[in-house]
Amino acid sequence: MHITVFGATGGTGGSLVRQAVAAGHQVTAVVRDPARLAVTGGPAEPGQSHQPQLVVVTADVLDPAAIAPAVAGAEAVISAIGPRGTSPTTVSQDSAAAIVTAMHATGTGRLVTISGSIVTDAGDDLLLRLVKPLVRRTQLRHVCADMRRAEEEVRHSGLDWTIMRPPRLTGKPAAGHYRTAIDRNLPRDFTISREDLASCILGLLRDPETVRKHVAVAN
Repeated sequence: MHITVFGATGGTGGSLVRQAVAAGHQVTAVVRDPARLAVTGGPAEPGQSHQPQLVVVTADVLDPAAIAPAVAGAEAVISAIGPRGTSPTTVSQDSAAAIVTAMHATGTGRLVTISGSIVTDAGDDLLLRLVKPLVRRTQLRHVCADMRRAEEEVRHSGLDWTIMRPPRLTGKPAAGHYRTAIDRNLPRDFTISREDLASCILGLLRDPETVRKHVAVAN
């Protein structure tokens, strides 16, 4: 399968690239700084790849024209771009809008984006229903607002989208198992490793049951 990954130099994006290549997919990794992309054999250099199934494209994700060649011909596009820190941000919304525009321009239809379980209380247990509204009003208010705007961009895109809603991401090794739910959060959804999130995403790319759905996933 030909997959394009945005945010490939981040923790989740890097996991997606490594696992996708290991599974035999043809991967296009879109990055701003190719030297930060860790692949087998060391960091990739501009225009080079240490793995024959991996193509590295340097482009600004906020520029639809610049990223259009990277999504053209892809069977699935995955965005692992998200806010860093807790300051005011529009990176999720702006990148989602640019990716959607590029996909429409190239006729690419399948999109998976990563949001967060913080955006909704649906399906949460009592503890999370008490804690999350406070966190949304304080520490994560800007992150949550940006994620919600990005979700709106994706839902109104007309594409075959799936929005992933994981809880807090960790750098732990893959557990090899995880729980999922459609259009609702999971009880006790406190964390998931980036490795398990990447595995889940790759496993649902061809799953019609997840098209135009929100998928919660947690360890």
